[in-house]
Amino acid sequence: MKNVKKVAVALMLFVAATSFVNAQSKVAHIDVTQLLAAMPEMKTAEAELKKLSETYQSDIQASVTELRNKYTQYQNEAPSKSKEENDKRALELQGLEKNVTEFQQNAQQEIQKKQAELFAPISEKAKAAIEKVAAAQGFDYVLDAQPQAGLIVAKGKDLLVDVKKELGI
Repeated sequence: MKNVKKVAVALMLFVAATSFVNAQSKVAHIDVTQLLAAMPEMKTAEAELKKLSETYQSDIQASVTELRNKYTQYQNEAPSKSKEENDKRALELQGLEKNVTEFQQNAQQEIQKKQAELFAPISEKAKAAIEKVAAAQGFDYVLDAQPQAGLIVAKGKDLLVDVKKELGI
């Protein structure tokens, strides 16, 4: 009778352990930033953003140069002008400075908007490929392996090579 109890307890422990092992989820990781950097679409998008940024920067620099030239001109002419005219010129300079600042802010917003517009489909494509590879390999969870993403240990399967293969890169 004692042996039957021991065998029954051992059998229950074995079944419980097997169930626990089967209940564990499979986890993998991938460095999403590295994946995105390897995608040709990202390089194209970054080049387009760089070109747009350079265009805005050139326009801003021209406006700043114009502002400086007027400021220098007004400073040089100030002694020969009346107080009213100098006050009027000071207001004009303040208006020009405000316009330059607003243009800089608008340019930054436009660049951010364009970045979101360009990067969204690329991110979606990468996500779809990650999901496809994870499903094909039976992973329940895929964590971002970036240090800031909260992943402490990356001993699981790294899907980067498989996802790059899926994307053809």
